[in-house]
Amino acid sequence: MAGVISAGAAEALEAWLAARRALRGAAPNTEAAYRADVAGFLGFLAEHHGGPQGRTALARAGLSDIRAWLARGRAEGAGSRTLARRLSAVKSFYRWLAETDGFDASAILAARAPRHAARLPRPLAEDAARDMLETVGHQHAEPWIAARDTAVVTLLYGCGLRISEALALRLRDWPAGETLRIAGKGGKTRLVPLLPAARQAVEAYLDLCPHPATADSPIFRGARGGPLNPRLVQKATARARAQLGLPPSATPHALRHSFATHLLAAGGDLRAIQELLGHASLSTTQGYTAVDTTRLLEVYEAAHPKAGRRAG
Repeated sequence: MAGVISAGAAEALEAWLAARRALRGAAPNTEAAYRADVAGFLGFLAEHHGGPQGRTALARAGLSDIRAWLARGRAEGAGSRTLARRLSAVKSFYRWLAETDGFDASAILAARAPRHAARLPRPLAEDAARDMLETVGHQHAEPWIAARDTAVVTLLYGCGLRISEALALRLRDWPAGETLRIAGKGGKTRLVPLLPAARQAVEAYLDLCPHPATADSPIFRGARGGPLNPRLVQKATARARAQLGLPPSATPHALRHSFATHLLAAGGDLRAIQELLGHASLSTTQGYTAVDTTRLLEVYEAAHPKAGRRAG
């Protein structure tokens, strides 16, 4: 159970929240979360040190207090993201308190949040991915919009594009050849093979699209002719997965994830997949592809010169 917060500490907390409101106009729910997070730390300090900690005592809190508090939260079942959020609130409070009361809070401000693994979407099974591509096209009564949604998700799964990359395509980008030039993150461009199925899906949509276009027009258009909002693609896939009985993880981004996973499972080279996805590092691609350790070892044994000599 948390200790009792001193009147001085409670006063400091309310003054900090008032300063935040004046500067940023935080929403009530946000303010309540900040209050709870910082009050939890102040209560922990009181318990940890055997009694309420006045405003002067708060200035003596250090890294060991932060570590003990985070360890308590972990033991109580708080996840890494929750602990990171709590620490961010406490740092913000101490930054204000140090400026107001004139002490050095660098020890607390230097504390690092626990690392958390990025949550990646689960890949779809191959038959589920094919069913998704087919079913998305049945979610809208307007033929050209149905064809549009099918074309977008076919690019995600067939070419491994991010949804933002697909929706950023302009008509001038549409190739006459067998590759598609993609502007990825950080302004980096890459070439990806354009499968016949993906080409056919996009061209079927373009044949039906009623909006006039120039070379600078986006390929994928909303109902009124403007750039397509990604939320509309997400809604179409949500309806399709409900129809197919797929889990909530079957999102547009999961189709890109499935592209990488299925390609590697079929024997694709990890570095080639890295290039296709536009990842800056190979480690990102390894984390992105949902394959078991046995499959990765098979790729290693087949590709690494020393491993090959040992096997021979």
